[in-house]
Amino acid sequence: MAESACLENPKITSLISRVGSLQELGGVRCYITGSDNSKRALIFVSTVVGFELPSLRELADKVAAAGFLVVVPDLLYGDYFSYDPQFDREGWLKKHGEAKGCEDTKPIIAALESRGVTAIGAAGFCWGGGVVTRLAGSGNIQAAVALHPARITHDDINEVKVPIALLGAEVDQFLPPEQLKQLGEKLASKPEFESYVKIYPGVAHGWTLKYNVEDESAVRSAEEAHQEMLDWFTKYIN
Repeated sequence: MAESACLENPKITSLISRVGSLQELGGVRCYITGSDNSKRALIFVSTVVGFELPSLRELADKVAAAGFLVVVPDLLYGDYFSYDPQFDREGWLKKHGEAKGCEDTKPIIAALESRGVTAIGAAGFCWGGGVVTRLAGSGNIQAAVALHPARITHDDINEVKVPIALLGAEVDQFLPPEQLKQLGEKLASKPEFESYVKIYPGVAHGWTLKYNVEDESAVRSAEEAHQEMLDWFTKYIN
């Protein structure tokens, strides 16, 4: 059975991107990739380990190749989660709440709109999943995808106003499948927009980014989720 991947460091270092560039947008340092002329933009909100994760940037490049301008902001401002046993996890979580991440994304959205972008979606991974779920209730984006989200509440779901997909793992101590199913049932009771919930078998929290590139099964599961995310945005961000 798979174990949590978000707190591990499998072989991902071969996935090093050199396509995009670092820029400041909305007062936030961002990795930006894709055509500046695109009217469709996606914001990728990182896991707790930050926006420098090579596999996150490679995924941004891959999605940008489909015609999107993709922005990966440093919403943690260089203050990334640490695996050190002495690290103050509770203090870090209080400092970097998902609600703050949502608010800090709004100037980025405004900056994109000022550049002529007309449709914006947001994808969040782990910690970022909670951020984009809140964005889905803010009126600032047109669609959202949360991949192995760490913390989403029923109150968050009650506020959602746009199409949203939740992609979860069979093994996830942060948001177990049963809880994810309950959130999906609440979404299904809101017929004014489309929602989608899927639990991927045989994978653990973090599987879409922190996977071993030498493990064919892990790569296949990650790429399947990547494609579902891209299909969702292709359908709703236009």
